[in-house]
Amino acid sequence: MKKNKKIKALILKLVTNKKKTIFDIRKSKSVLVLKYDRIGDMVVTTPIFRELKKAFPDISISVLASKENRDVIKNNPYIDSIYINYKNSILKDFPVMLKMRKKAFDVCIELEHSVIPHAIFRLKVIKPKKIISIHKDGRYGVSGSDLKLYDYFTKKDKKSHFGKIWLDTLTFFGVESNSLKYDLFLTNNDRKKAVSFLNFFEGKIKIGINIEGSFPEKSIQKKELERICIGLQSNFQDIIIIVLASPKKLQGNKRLISELNLNYVFSSYETKTITEVGALIEQLDLIITPDTSIAHIASCFDRPVVTIHENNKDSFRLWFPTSSLSKTVFAKSTYGLIDYSVDDVVKSATDFLKIIEMKK
Repeated sequence: MKKNKKIKALILKLVTNKKKTIFDIRKSKSVLVLKYDRIGDMVVTTPIFRELKKAFPDISISVLASKENRDVIKNNPYIDSIYINYKNSILKDFPVMLKMRKKAFDVCIELEHSVIPHAIFRLKVIKPKKIISIHKDGRYGVSGSDLKLYDYFTKKDKKSHFGKIWLDTLTFFGVESNSLKYDLFLTNNDRKKAVSFLNFFEGKIKIGINIEGSFPEKSIQKKELERICIGLQSNFQDIIIIVLASPKKLQGNKRLISELNLNYVFSSYETKTITEVGALIEQLDLIITPDTSIAHIASCFDRPVVTIHENNKDSFRLWFPTSSLSKTVFAKSTYGLIDYSVDDVVKSATDFLKIIEMKK
């Protein structure tokens, strides 16, 4: 077993070896950011694009995104080019990587916190002059600092949110910023669709509930949804509750709402893109959601948000919502939303609604 680990360590060192290039990254003309994972991760990454472009208006920023998260940045004015990555299909990705290699990027920012083989492979093919990454503990007994493929690592940070950890990669450009405001740029059509839908409920306090989690066991179940809705309505008569739904879940949500038979609970319209979801969230007064991308989208527009999180404080520290009004209710389980206090969810939401009502 030890011999096998040593062989893997040797291979890792060989694969990540490279000749050093003398280049001042503060003179960069082109930067590529690798972020081809989930929607929420991309939302939390958006301060990087804004703060880098503000500091270097003439710099060209490209992003290697995924099919899943590209809509988060499709209207972002700070980004010049978006490339799509399939992550698990080298054959599909290879032509795109060769295209990026021809661009001869000055700098690549890779935001993986672990040593990830598919990220290393992409970096080797794309071949930027300099590579920045966040602190990596290493793999197979090889420390992150021994991976010569990377030119700069941020310092190990066990206290901050991922938004701050990722933003710290800009310190190598001489950019110091603590602005963790997320960006999600909407079109006029996105907003018109949301406003038109909600006009039917004019004068009501509008609450959005997202029941979907990143995994089924991290979702809000029917029994808890019913109790949350009834609890909110018992405290505030003049409310409507919109259950958010992705296209695949829309019909299932409509059946669920029909079974609840509560005349103040409605399904959202079909939101086909993240910007359509964002436009609806922007118009709502309060969001209730499991710990998922919806919490980060609510933070983009500083919407009050109540999140339900598994009992994992490290995960919470890395991903907590950044809205100025936010409250998290923790489940007793360390994985999944099992045995959390619905009463605490209702109370937290009610407290926020009282603040909202006072401001109106």
